[in-house]
Amino acid sequence: MNPKPHTAGQAALQIVKKLRSDGHVALLAGGCVRDMLLDRTPKDYDVATDAKPARVQELFPRARLVGAKFGVVLVRKSGFDTEVATFRSDGPYSDGRHPDAVTFGTEIEDARRRDFTINGLFFDPLDDRVIDYVGGRDDLAAAVIRTIGDPDHRFSEDHLRMLRAVRLAARLGFTIEPQTANAIERLAPNLKVISAERIWRELEEILTAPTRAAGWSLLVQLGLCDHLATGLLVRESLLAPTLRPDSAIQRRLTALPASPIDPALALAVLLCDGGVAAAKDVCRALRLSNRLTQAVVWLVGSLPMLRTESDLELADLKILMAEPNWPQLVELLRVDLIATAAYPAPYEYVCRRAEAIDSADVAPPPLLSGDDLAAMGMPPGPRFGEILNTIYRAQLNTKITTRDEANIMAGELMMS
Repeated sequence: MNPKPHTAGQAALQIVKKLRSDGHVALLAGGCVRDMLLDRTPKDYDVATDAKPARVQELFPRARLVGAKFGVVLVRKSGFDTEVATFRSDGPYSDGRHPDAVTFGTEIEDARRRDFTINGLFFDPLDDRVIDYVGGRDDLAAAVIRTIGDPDHRFSEDHLRMLRAVRLAARLGFTIEPQTANAIERLAPNLKVISAERIWRELEEILTAPTRAAGWSLLVQLGLCDHLATGLLVRESLLAPTLRPDSAIQRRLTALPASPIDPALALAVLLCDGGVAAAKDVCRALRLSNRLTQAVVWLVGSLPMLRTESDLELADLKILMAEPNWPQLVELLRVDLIATAAYPAPYEYVCRRAEAIDSADVAPPPLLSGDDLAAMGMPPGPRFGEILNTIYRAQLNTKITTRDEANIMAGELMMS
């Protein structure tokens, strides 16, 4: 009996062993092989086999068919999910994303239908042997991203592969082979047929990763940034028909920490020069969630207040600090000041002011409520909310500190 797997790699190995014991070919495939050869820990593991999906489900009764059309079965072991796919070749891609039909075939056919040579490798974990039908090992050694076969054909099959090439090149520190890069430049307008949700998924991975600055450089250089979303970064595109390593966006991205960042911060770094209206348009074009859109718009709209920190009232600072995205706003200010050569004085001033405020004083309970105003004879209406807001701002500004002072102020405002 096999011991319980403690890692995703061990779970995949047990799946391979079971398929092999049943007389099937079973190999690790794709990105996990690439990462292992680069001494990186794979994010997940995929298994490719000559076993048909029905047989895979018989061998693993709790498995789920997640891609019936493509012969993909998801096998779960000890909390680890492994995709098990039958060797196949792909038919035409009429929608620019998925093959219209697939045909189960050989491991060679399966390797040759994949996107990039470094993703077309197989590994036999039982014999400790790399199987390379597409020249992937040479390209790994040369640190090159190259399509399998004709790049125009590969990118015409699945237009999203152009963004994947950028993501891989940035993440691995590889260069994109010239013919592959030229094809991306020619075919970049084809991104318009890809759903905004899928484009954002790739863009999010590029921009939130530590290698985001390199990724953005490639997006600009290859002309892809003009086709990511309607209205996205028109100013950047007009100023950068070729790569501009000194652009404000590039400087901000470079100044961000070498660690994963929040998606809202990543987008705000791109959009903060265009203002709130433009940020809303881009978020809408990318079909972002309401939560993410609100966060991006708040960051873009709040940054100008911190840029002029000397004019910022204590109440306004506290209101900003009470928001969950306050840490992202402070980071946005820092990288924006670096990009404009105004760092560090304004950033340090904001941080000192914020650190001097006790956490209990950032968003204290209001000294007066609407019920209190009603008890004083104030009729409901627009003025009702204005008075409450004025009193609360005075409280945040420490101009009033007691309920009696708040009552006196409310009376004066009601009389006026």
